[in-house]
Amino acid sequence: MADHANTFPKLHNAMWPGVVGKGAPGAEPFIPLDTLLELTSKAEYEGQKFDGVDLWLADPHISINASKDEIKRVSDHIASYGLKVGSFVAPIWGGAGGGSAMGDADERKRFLSQVEKACRIGQWMREMGIRPTGGVRIDSSTGVDAWDKDPKGNTKLIAETFREAGRIAQSYGEFIVAEGEICWGGMHSWRENVNLLEMVGMPGIVGYQADMAHSMLFVLGANAEKDRLLPADFAWTDKAALDAAYHKVADALRPWTLDFHVAQNDGTTFGSGTHEKTGRHCLIDDPNGRLDVTKHAGYWLRDQQGNLTKTVRHICWDGCMFSNDVMARQDTWNKILGAMVRVRDAHGWRE
Repeated sequence: MADHANTFPKLHNAMWPGVVGKGAPGAEPFIPLDTLLELTSKAEYEGQKFDGVDLWLADPHISINASKDEIKRVSDHIASYGLKVGSFVAPIWGGAGGGSAMGDADERKRFLSQVEKACRIGQWMREMGIRPTGGVRIDSSTGVDAWDKDPKGNTKLIAETFREAGRIAQSYGEFIVAEGEICWGGMHSWRENVNLLEMVGMPGIVGYQADMAHSMLFVLGANAEKDRLLPADFAWTDKAALDAAYHKVADALRPWTLDFHVAQNDGTTFGSGTHEKTGRHCLIDDPNGRLDVTKHAGYWLRDQQGNLTKTVRHICWDGCMFSNDVMARQDTWNKILGAMVRVRDAHGWRE
């Protein structure tokens, strides 16, 4: 058996794949939190286990309106599986009680109210000892078409909302991580993400959540042709060109990266249920996967000189919109854990 000496970053599994793209008419049913906790806790690879989970703070998993007593019960329940808690997804979308980050005053107020509730839960969980790492995940909660009607004005509004979210997070000892995806207006290209974060101007408090798969789509200019880094006739066999383009994306966004998702992508887009089309997550062993997961993770976890940044204290697997049948197989999670361990072996450290 290999010697897996590194103990950081900690290895987490995301719980929201049991919810995202599910539960709507015509979609598969939600997967209960307990089912995912069970599968996560039982996963094993060469003696290694998952250290924790990242959570979805919305029904049907954990209500964003949960009381401190309810959060204590949930925390104790998660701990009973031998798991810690890391980052949260705050339900900032209109259909979940929030609103657009570039919307009217009422929408932005609802957006920020959801952020504050998530930060409060985060503070409680840290005080309870279950949550040693992690931030609060947000996005712009608006589509690209709506944003494109006034790019400068809308980015300015989103930045103002994110800046206020950062102030709220600071007051609870939290930080904000904004996840760039091709489906979110103002966050749909690598250059727009950098522009937005610079406009917010709160490094270390409002940063980037780098999902390997979603961030890879930026090189193709999906929804942002002007920011394309690879030609339209790019051939995936040209791995050197992909490496150079993806490194450019990571170099631009790494200084802002506070949270990291290990993921695989086949270079296409996909949506299910009520979720808009975004970068398709693939299983870790999908033969059509375009990323060399271990190597490309290093673009985010190491600086341009190849030194470990050690900014991210835990990394999380993210694989949304897989079928329930695939997610119910223990072998799915054993293989995913194996990929996470290989990333930590290559780009981790010991404390």
